[in-house]
Amino acid sequence: MKLDRAYTIKEIAKIIDCKFIGDENHIVSGLNEIHRVERGDLMFVDHPKYYEKALKSNATTILIDQTVDCPEGKGLILSENPFDDYNKLARHFSPFSPQTEPIHATASIHHSAIIFPNVFIGKNVIIGKNVMLYSGSVIGDNCILDDNVIVGSNSVIGHFAFYYKRKKTGYDRMHSIGNVHLKQGVEIGALCTIDAGVSATTEIGEGTKIDNLVQVGHDTIVGKNCLMAAGVGVAGCVIIKDNVTLWGQVGCASDITIEEGVTVLAQSGIAKNLEAGKTYFGSPCGEFRAKYKELAALKKLPEIIDNL
Repeated sequence: MKLDRAYTIKEIAKIIDCKFIGDENHIVSGLNEIHRVERGDLMFVDHPKYYEKALKSNATTILIDQTVDCPEGKGLILSENPFDDYNKLARHFSPFSPQTEPIHATASIHHSAIIFPNVFIGKNVIIGKNVMLYSGSVIGDNCILDDNVIVGSNSVIGHFAFYYKRKKTGYDRMHSIGNVHLKQGVEIGALCTIDAGVSATTEIGEGTKIDNLVQVGHDTIVGKNCLMAAGVGVAGCVIIKDNVTLWGQVGCASDITIEEGVTVLAQSGIAKNLEAGKTYFGSPCGEFRAKYKELAALKKLPEIIDNL
């Protein structure tokens, strides 16, 4: 999320009552998490395993729980609980406020859009030409729907990210400050959920069609002209390139890249990156010809055992 203006590291540290290392005029222009950070962003890290990755990332300000050498051109903010303090900053710059009206006054909706009864549209939403929102659909704060988008009944665009910190007292949720962008010609079926980015944008690419009962997790980026059949579940921070087809009930783990032109057959599980132009099957999935040979071999196993 980009901030409303550029802040100094001194100003940011004061908001969460923390000390900082670096030039007091060092600029912070956004908040983000590790998968989507850009220059000017602040991110948090609270485990030594990820210190190096955070310090070498594009983020220029690091909220961290240990004193370490500050890389050139960056600033550090020292915090006993970086997750909690990041959440404080997220709530400070993007506070939750309840909405009582079904369509918020700040929403920008093109006059050609068709909005059925019982649709909810949040704050600062942008809806383009010829968009069609069926009954019961929910469009969360700051979401963008380009021209000719269709959202089916009871689908939720921009639900908060499934991102939790486990503590002794239970699970503490990261306050979502991202959004969703449905690009031109996207169609979303009924009873789908496209989660907002934690602090960036979940994107569904131009011309992509999504069937009923599909879940797409936070900060996932889906390319152009993809197909997802009913029951597909895609975790957060996945990159799906153009012209990918995921058939029914495919499941995909987080932080995976699916290259262009991939087809994944029904009920498969994706646990690692998939190469372009190939067809996959199974759980964990592999190239479909090899998987079919495995199945054929398994069918012969009882006969082999009987002949031992």
